[in-house]
Amino acid sequence: MNLRDLRYLVALADTRHFSRAAARCHVSQPTLSAQIKKLEEQLGVALVERAPRNVSLTAPGAEVVERARRILIEVDAMTEVAKLARDPLSGTLKLGLIPTLGPYLLPLVTPRLRRDLPHLKLHLYEYQTAELIRHLRDGEIDAAVLALSTEQAGFDQRELFDEPFVVALPPGHRLAARTTVKAQDLDGETLLLLEDGHCLRDQALAVCATLTAHEPQDFRATSLETLRQMVASGVGVTLLPELATRGPFGSPANPVIRPFARPQPSRRIGILWRRSSARRAAIDAVANVIEKVGRAR
Repeated sequence: MNLRDLRYLVALADTRHFSRAAARCHVSQPTLSAQIKKLEEQLGVALVERAPRNVSLTAPGAEVVERARRILIEVDAMTEVAKLARDPLSGTLKLGLIPTLGPYLLPLVTPRLRRDLPHLKLHLYEYQTAELIRHLRDGEIDAAVLALSTEQAGFDQRELFDEPFVVALPPGHRLAARTTVKAQDLDGETLLLLEDGHCLRDQALAVCATLTAHEPQDFRATSLETLRQMVASGVGVTLLPELATRGPFGSPANPVIRPFARPQPSRRIGILWRRSSARRAAIDAVANVIEKVGRAR
């Protein structure tokens, strides 16, 4: 048994396809298939159920894959410890962000990161919250920037900044003349929300929990930009995170934006990482930059 074969098995578990797993591992399909078979012979148990167009894991195979993931994470961490002993703020850091934050935060922090951390190469990824945490747990990213809710087992976390919600209204709406809006002012409005899986949907529902706002059952937006355009066309109102209304996103062609009256509803933005991570110094350095930018806006 060797680490290479464990990587082959994990790739097969992720792709459920021998050809795609082989391409991911940069080997031929026969090579990968033969090594998986060899691993099964060494363990004395079938790990994979093979069908013409489908590959699935056996029960023992699923457990072996989970253990293989943990082994590979630790081996990669050992490699990083050695590599970063000379310069902990160099190398590659894989950072994931939720899609309701990444497009609006990254333009603000990227120039600062390049200036303050010139030897650190960031690989950036965008996933919804559940998928983001899964990629972090599986070692596919090093840290995740997201809206914090409850503490996640196996991770450490750090609060970065609070981001207020604002109300997006169609031009000419009855509330557009106000300087601020209260949550109860939205009572009876048509409330447009993101599809299931976005944490922003749950946060918006929590803000409006005591209202009789109506959510259309035939509409679920896949992005904030879809929500913005639907509001601008007069279909309804929505809640947006404040960063999504700055810069080019706050142009006159967009909906009318009004802040909430105090106390403003908000979401807490933070960063998660595995407790076993060897990249703590780099994660802290990136978090310092994001925190400064987020608190100074």
